[in-house]
Amino acid sequence: MVYSLDQVLIVMPAFNEAEVIAQVIAEVRLTLPGVHVLVVSDGSTDETVAIARNAGARVLELPFNLGVGGAMRLGFRYAQENGFPVAVQLDSDGQHNPADVPSLVAQLDASDVVIGARFAGEGDYSVRGPRKWAMKFLSGTLSGALSTRLTDTTSGFKAHGPRAIALYAQDFPAEYLGDTIEALVTGHRGGLRFAQVGVAMRERAGGTPSHNQWKSAVYLGRAFFALAIAFLRPRRWSTAVA
Repeated sequence: MVYSLDQVLIVMPAFNEAEVIAQVIAEVRLTLPGVHVLVVSDGSTDETVAIARNAGARVLELPFNLGVGGAMRLGFRYAQENGFPVAVQLDSDGQHNPADVPSLVAQLDASDVVIGARFAGEGDYSVRGPRKWAMKFLSGTLSGALSTRLTDTTSGFKAHGPRAIALYAQDFPAEYLGDTIEALVTGHRGGLRFAQVGVAMRERAGGTPSHNQWKSAVYLGRAFFALAIAFLRPRRWSTAVA
């Protein structure tokens, strides 16, 4: 099925992104005329909510910071309740290029989740040290488990079709890395089909990165832990994607 832009909901989790949120929303609306933009404020304590609303986005507010997984779960529920067949997760800091959205959505004809992959031949994004080792290990392990070659299993740039929205509106992990690693395992157990499209990552348009040197240093151990939790988590049976 070919989806039009007015069937697409852009879901932007945001935590204290007042410095850049208006710029990102403006670019999305200019680049993708007709799409619907939902900002989920993840317990923001700055002016993110007011600025996003003034920029023309629909805004939902979480009372405290849950992380990207919690924000996306609310976004999937909004998409399901309002009849959107496509939900695209897009960073609110400007790192994801809205111009790549149509190429992700186009692949939903044959897949349920399409990942915008940073290590699939596009752009020059790179990581080093523990993060690089963790990403390679995760990609190799999850590619084997899902029987699909994935080079970027921690990407936060993804398009979701109707079956994925139905499943994730009920069961989307909110733990650390749950929105990436565990969500892939949850989706696989729910019968979802995955694919990837190469994209180029950009620098943040502003604001403060969500990770620092300390978080980068422990990324490897936490990634292993997240992967173990994903496979040990009891299977939740659902008729959402039957």
